[in-house]
Amino acid sequence: MSVKLEGMPSNLATADTFTGKKVIDREGIEYGKVKHIHINQDTLVVSGVTIHQGFNKDYFLSEDYIDKFAEETLLLSRPPIRTGIPVTDIDRHKIGKVKRLHRHPDTNELESIEVSDGLMHSKILSKSEIWGIGEKIILRMTKEEFKTLE
Repeated sequence: MSVKLEGMPSNLATADTFTGKKVIDREGIEYGKVKHIHINQDTLVVSGVTIHQGFNKDYFLSEDYIDKFAEETLLLSRPPIRTGIPVTDIDRHKIGKVKRLHRHPDTNELESIEVSDGLMHSKILSKSEIWGIGEKIILRMTKEEFKTLE
């Protein structure tokens, strides 16, 4: 439990007060709970958070996803893309699930996603092929167009 110390500014809090808070986006979709807060060792600024979504489902969100730490929640500025979430076509027909995220090694920016459409098949799609992100990923194509991709 954190304690306010004498002389401590009112807008400061200890990192452990945020552990366990629910993580939601602007539409109220819940993404799990804060497990860890990551701090840049050089600048002492929050660089991201680890989100716990259930049994062995932890993922990292960089600081550009964080909008605000509120009393009971961590508010996200935009919904994150995570592995294991469903992928649908533009007409909401199920295609598969996000298998892997491919990020730029220097900037950690998402470049593409790998979508598994069965036990042995997967295809890599550029982030420009993504139309919407939330509880599901919605692609800018139909299921038939997805099937014809190499």
